[in-house]
Amino acid sequence: MHDIGSLVVHMLDETTKTSVRLFAPELVLSGTIVVMLLCRILPVVWRIPTQWVALAGAFTAFAWTLYQFDQLVTPGGALQAKSFFTGLLMFDQFSTFFRMFLSLFLILTITLTVLTGIPDREDGPDFYTLLIGATIGMMIMASANHLLMVFIGVEMTSVPSYAMVGFMKGRRKSSEAALKYVVYGAGAAGVMLYGISLLAGLTGTGSLPDMAERLSMIVAQGKGIGDPTNRTIVLASLMVLVGLAFKLSVFPFHFWCPDAFEGAAAEVAGFLSVASKAGAFALLVRFGLAFSGDSKEVSSIAFALGIGLGVLGAATATFGNLSAYGQSNMKRLLAYSTIAHAGYMLMSVSALMVLRFSKHANPEAVAEANAASLSCIEGLMYYLFVYLFMNLGAFAIVALIRNQIFSEELDDYNGLGTQCPVLCFGMTICVFSLIGLPPMGGFFAKFAIFYSVFKATSVHWVMWFVLGVGAINTVFSLFYYIRILKAMYIKPRPEGARKVSYDLMPVGLFVLMICLPVLGLGLFPARFTETFHHVASVLLTGR
Repeated sequence: MHDIGSLVVHMLDETTKTSVRLFAPELVLSGTIVVMLLCRILPVVWRIPTQWVALAGAFTAFAWTLYQFDQLVTPGGALQAKSFFTGLLMFDQFSTFFRMFLSLFLILTITLTVLTGIPDREDGPDFYTLLIGATIGMMIMASANHLLMVFIGVEMTSVPSYAMVGFMKGRRKSSEAALKYVVYGAGAAGVMLYGISLLAGLTGTGSLPDMAERLSMIVAQGKGIGDPTNRTIVLASLMVLVGLAFKLSVFPFHFWCPDAFEGAAAEVAGFLSVASKAGAFALLVRFGLAFSGDSKEVSSIAFALGIGLGVLGAATATFGNLSAYGQSNMKRLLAYSTIAHAGYMLMSVSALMVLRFSKHANPEAVAEANAASLSCIEGLMYYLFVYLFMNLGAFAIVALIRNQIFSEELDDYNGLGTQCPVLCFGMTICVFSLIGLPPMGGFFAKFAIFYSVFKATSVHWVMWFVLGVGAINTVFSLFYYIRILKAMYIKPRPEGARKVSYDLMPVGLFVLMICLPVLGLGLFPARFTETFHHVASVLLTGR
């Protein structure tokens, strides 16, 4: 008994304390939730505005992740990449970057809600608890190293999101959107959980690195795709991907997205459009790479999944852009735009898996494919970073204009260019970047994505189709995005329409703070691509 007690104390002193330190940003956000709930139930602290508590927690988490990232990228830093909590989560540059990304986005989203007044003081503790809880789930998704944490991360993200979509009490559209979101989410979660149970049952483990090793042994003993066990592995992998496709609003798992965005507040729609994409893409990349590991036997399955993801990305971009044409509601239009951009980003993941897991004839081809694989992850990270500012900027301007004209219909934007030049200027930057026009950050982000797909065309002819569809969709998107600018700058303001008035400080300053980085990322992309390249190389090579 004494030896067991000593062992427990030793574990608490070493392993657990190390894990807690690495998990500190999530713990800070969890502590913030506790403080906000105390603000609601304790009269002594009732007067503390919960938005400032939420902001303080988000800033602390961001500062902590920034410190961790700096220590990881600095040679000889105090922190090293490792798995923690007995291998359930992974601490490395890739996961830390996304945790830093999500913390920054949380700060900007909370700041937006302070400016727009949603939520009010009474609902503030509940709203910010849901917002921060969903962010913690996304951080877990980015760090997941075990099938259990994959599911927990997805569900911890989804459940608060359902409630936030239906947070506008008394609005029929909001309640209907939340109900649809819950029904679709429950179905996708069930399919994903069944896939996870199949993978865990076949391999006897939930650890992603161990699973790759055991899958290689199973596939090596089989007889190709005709073997029932191999078919079960493919089916289980597809089921897991269904859950991720739901979070990414990838066609045909996108049905919840337009209704949810239209029914939710623009602030919530902006949060879901960016944060859930970041967490899900980080998980998709980690799952795809860990799924096959270095196994040649499983690589053929991963390669086939990569081709399938490319076709799915092309279909998603096409559906999103074509469906956006007939939309008259700004949030619904931007929802279909979000679907289209998910398709573009999925193309880079497809190119990564095609390049990474293809069969190469000689060492030179292998080296070239590995270099091209780096550009895929680098391009995805750059795209997401630009997407943070341009998509949040668009939804933020919709929310700020809504507070003035009490409408989110595109026709009610007519003539706003003369009444709110700063807001319309910010929307112009975001729209040009969403289209992919130079010198906006969106142009270089799309170029990076298409470049990675172009590299994959040397491996399989289907990637030519994916590249062509992506290029054509960029042209398609031009027409419906321009409708926004046409309404603002060309169409006259109707007589008797509500006027827009706002303070340059802080509203105008916030809009410029969100939108100008989109231009800066386009003018100076090299300042960021070096960091993204380093993170991608560490993820792929482990050093």
